[in-house]
Amino acid sequence: MTAASTLERASSTSMAIDTTVFHVGLNVADLDRSVRFYTVLLGCPPRKDYGDYARFEIAEPPLVVALYPSPQVPGGALNHVGLRLRHSADLVEVQRRLEQAGMRTQRQDDVECCYSRQTKFWITDPDSNLWEIYTLHEDLEHSGFIDPPATPQTSLPQSVWEHRLTEPIPHPLPFQDDSVDEIRLEGTFNLQLPPATLPQLLQEAYRALRSGGRIVIHGLVGDRPFPGTPRLPGMAALVQRVPVETEPAECLRTAGFVDLHLDKQGDIHCFQVNGVELRELRISATKSVASSIEMVQVIYKGPFAEIELDDGVSMRRGELLELPQSVADRLTSGPAASAFGVLRPGS
Repeated sequence: MTAASTLERASSTSMAIDTTVFHVGLNVADLDRSVRFYTVLLGCPPRKDYGDYARFEIAEPPLVVALYPSPQVPGGALNHVGLRLRHSADLVEVQRRLEQAGMRTQRQDDVECCYSRQTKFWITDPDSNLWEIYTLHEDLEHSGFIDPPATPQTSLPQSVWEHRLTEPIPHPLPFQDDSVDEIRLEGTFNLQLPPATLPQLLQEAYRALRSGGRIVIHGLVGDRPFPGTPRLPGMAALVQRVPVETEPAECLRTAGFVDLHLDKQGDIHCFQVNGVELRELRISATKSVASSIEMVQVIYKGPFAEIELDDGVSMRRGELLELPQSVADRLTSGPAASAFGVLRPGS
C-alpha cells in the first residue's frame, strides 16, 4: 500500500484514542491557503476545518497537524519539520503529488546529513516553514556536511521577511517603502541567478526596510572562485553557486547599507572541496539613518588603536569625536555597541 493510499484512508477513519500520536500546531497567515497546501502534502483533507481552526490526522505515521490563523514571524525557533517514510516508493509518490499540484520541491538522493544517509526532498509551506520528507538508509558516525540553516534570535523584530534558496525571488518585494524591520536572505547568494537579480533584490530590500532596519545574509562562501558547478553533499546539495567570501559585503555596500558586521564566518564540517575552502557566512548590515542636525561627542574605547567607519570617518581609541546623533545611535545600538561611548550636551 502506498503512502498516498494510507494517508487518504486515514482521512475517512478515526484514529484510535489509545494511539500515541505526535502533534504539531502551526500558526498560519492564511488558513485556506495552508489547508490547500497540507491537503496535498499529507494526501488527505482535514478532519476538522473551521474558519478559525483546521486539523489533519493521519495514521501512518501517527501525526496530527493543527493550523491556527495567527500570523507570526517566519521561522522563529523552528528549524524545520521532518516526515520520515518507510519506502522510497512512498517518497516518490508524495513528491509527485506535490509537483503535480504546482508546488516546487528540491530533491536530494543518497546524501549524508544529520548523522545518517538519506534520500529526501525539501518543500516550504505558505508560512516559510521548511519540511523535510525523507527515507532513511542507514545511521552514520559523522554528521554529514551541513544541517538546515538556523537563524538564532534573542528578540524578534516586529516585521520580518525571509527568503530561502528553495523559494522563488519576488520582484518587486510585496512591501511598502520603509515598512519592514528585518530582511533575511537564507542561502539566496547560493542560487545561480541572472547577473542583475541580486543587485535588484538588495535595492528592493533597501527600499522596503525602515530607516535603521536590518538585513542579514546567510550562506556558503569560498576563499576563491569555485571551479564549475558545485556538487556538494548533505543539505549543501541545494547550493548552485559558491560566491567568493567578499562578495556579500561588497554587494551590501553597493546597495547603500552601512554598519556591516560579520556575525559568523568560520569553517564548516567539509572545509575544502575542489581546492576551495568553504565557510559558513552570516553578515548583517543596516539601512542608513538620515543624519541628525544635533551633534554629540563619541569616544571609541578599543580594542584597536584606530578604526574607520563605513563613511570613511576615522576614530582613534580614547579620543572624543563629534558626530551626528543618528550616527552615534547606530554605533551604540549595533553589534559592537560596547566599544563606543557618547557624551551628550549637558551630561
